This record gives sequence, C-alpha cells and structure tokens, in this order.
Amino acid sequence: MITVKATIKASIEKVWNFWNSPEHITKWSFASPDWHTPYAENDLREGGKFKSTMAAKDGSMSFDFEGEYILVKQNEAIEYIMADGRKVEISFNEIPNGVEIIESFDPETQNPEEMQRGGWQAILDNFKNYAEAN
Repeated sequence: MITVKATIKASIEKVWNFWNSPEHITKWSFASPDWHTPYAENDLREGGKFKSTMAAKDGSMSFDFEGEYILVKQNEAIEYIMADGRKVEISFNEIPNGVEIIESFDPETQNPEEMQRGGWQAILDNFKNYAEAN
C-alpha cells in the first residue's frame, strides 16, 4: 500500500464533517488548481456508496471516483473498496495540536507509485488547507 498523511489543526468533529460532507468535498477534492470536483455524493455507512466527479476546469476530461464503504467508525476510521477493486484505509487520530489523517491505498498499475503518492498527497494537502482556513 502507498501511505500519505497530514496533520490538520482543527477539531476531530470538524475534520470528520469536512472530509465526509459533499458540500465540503467539492471544495477540496482535487490534486491541482486546474481541476475541480463539481459533484459529490456520500452515503457514509458500511455498505454505503460514494461518488465524486473530478474534472479538468477546461472541460478536457473528467472521471468519477467511487466506491463502497466496508468500515466506518465515526471520528476514527474509514475503509472502502474503490470501483476498480483497490482498497483504501483512512485513520483519523486526535493529537494535541489537531488531527492526524493517515491514508493508505492499493496502487494502480498504470502510473508510477511516486506519481500516485504525489497526487493523493496533493489532495490531502488541499483538504488540510481548506479545513484550516474555514
């Protein structure tokens, strides 16, 4: 698995809400400023599904990021299986200065692991910046 992490200076309740609410997901879930997430839905429960559309702002391409939850522990952990069968594990750990998010995912085979790590870390960094600024 590939792992990325960040520490967010905010309460666990705020981090959990901003991570899981579609109205917030659309504001942070993209890897670079020339992309955005115009649509998100989230049924946050074991067996529930999620989907967000990630799109280039110039309209040249888009894709749906989707999957099904296999574990949801409020304010603690989320695990899901992406539509292509890869697994993702996320832990939310309260620490003295905020919340540490550790996200691990099965790599895909089309892109180098460093590129995948960089993209997922960029999205996590966007989340950190968004959560701390709002």
